[in-house]
Amino acid sequence: MPSRPTIRRVSESVIIIGENLVTWRKLLGLTAEQVADRAGIARGTLARLEHGDGGASLNAFCSVVNALGQLNRLVDATDPYETDLGRARADQILPMRVRR
Repeated sequence: MPSRPTIRRVSESVIIIGENLVTWRKLLGLTAEQVADRAGIARGTLARLEHGDGGASLNAFCSVVNALGQLNRLVDATDPYETDLGRARADQILPMRVRR
């Protein structure tokens, strides 16, 4: 099955996220090699992430975010229970065993 074209906003966001990774790395005084080593990924994979290449794996991305000390913030940002809508809808549609 052919892949769908990437939505422009997604492409722009991937580039901005890559720039943010570079900024975090520099704020922490880390080299790209240090971050790649701490994340357990190849230096080339880190370079692709930092340059907004959306083809890197989610695991590689999360490993870099963890190496930069920001994984908890990423997890919280994607947690539906951290939003009013998520909490309200969970009470309406999720069985009790799925809720936190």
